[in-house]
Amino acid sequence: MTDNYEVTVVGGGPAGLTAALYATRLGHETAVINRGGGRAAMMLDTHNVIGVTEDVSGNEFLRTATEQVKEYGADYMQDLVTDIEPTEEGYRVTAGNTEVTTEHLVLATGFSDKRPEPPLPRTGMGLHWCLHCDAYMFVDEPVYVMGVGDSAAHVAMIMLNFTPDVDLLTRGDEPEWSEETAEMLENHPIDVVHEDIAGMQKDDDGWLSAFEFEDGTVREYRGGFPMYGAEYNTDLAESLGVELNDDGTIAVDDHGRTSVDGVYAVGDVTPGHNQIPTAMGEGARCGIGNHYDLRAFPRSVEEIEQQGPVTEADVPGISEGLLRHAVTHEGHPGGPRTERSAASDD
Repeated sequence: MTDNYEVTVVGGGPAGLTAALYATRLGHETAVINRGGGRAAMMLDTHNVIGVTEDVSGNEFLRTATEQVKEYGADYMQDLVTDIEPTEEGYRVTAGNTEVTTEHLVLATGFSDKRPEPPLPRTGMGLHWCLHCDAYMFVDEPVYVMGVGDSAAHVAMIMLNFTPDVDLLTRGDEPEWSEETAEMLENHPIDVVHEDIAGMQKDDDGWLSAFEFEDGTVREYRGGFPMYGAEYNTDLAESLGVELNDDGTIAVDDHGRTSVDGVYAVGDVTPGHNQIPTAMGEGARCGIGNHYDLRAFPRSVEEIEQQGPVTEADVPGISEGLLRHAVTHEGHPGGPRTERSAASDD
């Protein structure tokens, strides 16, 4: 890695990598610093991403995306960012033994789901975190929802759109949902099971087949959703004075700009649906927003009065390193793909 960047992305999920891809392709020296892990990395299969088949795991998806970003000329480092300090020209980012300075900062730090106590099935094989991603998997199958709040009760009722067999598991805790939600539950065909889970059964392929409860009963399930909330990873944002929303997410505009100049945020740490396509769209807008705020041309009338007209010596407004990457990339008209096509025509 070099020491100075125009854009540094903290986080290597779909939103952060897409922001880095756009920033790099739009001509800005870009770095990605990623601690690893995250929601996308937990996926056994990829759902709802057009053009990506179901058999692609989250790790495969992220590995391909990371390689694409690197091939366009961005730098990538796997480490944990522990400190960010404002400087006169931007920010100093510390990750392990590495320090970089950057004009713009993109926070793609996501959130962490609150996990219920074990016993639990494996994530992706009976334990699922995303209703909109995975409800389709359980059409006409027995399903559980864990939790005691309004969100758990509402997800249980939502699942009746997909299957007639839905249980709401409080696991021995007192319900905390509202009176209105309680009345709604009473008028939907959902069993509320109050006993805690004592054990579970799995199929030969490792998928959950049933939970065993402390009262000795056994109930069959193919999967379900824990609804205990999430903790947004906003420590770095808060250290910079970034404004948060009431729900704990980072407040942003349509291009990911936060309340602090030069700081952007994308993905699950911002408001909206926690979906890969949504995250990628946010990342794209953020990358474009960084370009709007960083690009050298066109110079405004005021800038021309201060700096003079743009001369041939000033252009192109892309670094020498990224220019070299661009002209040798297979997507460039002069790149390897064009050369192969020309050779095949001969």
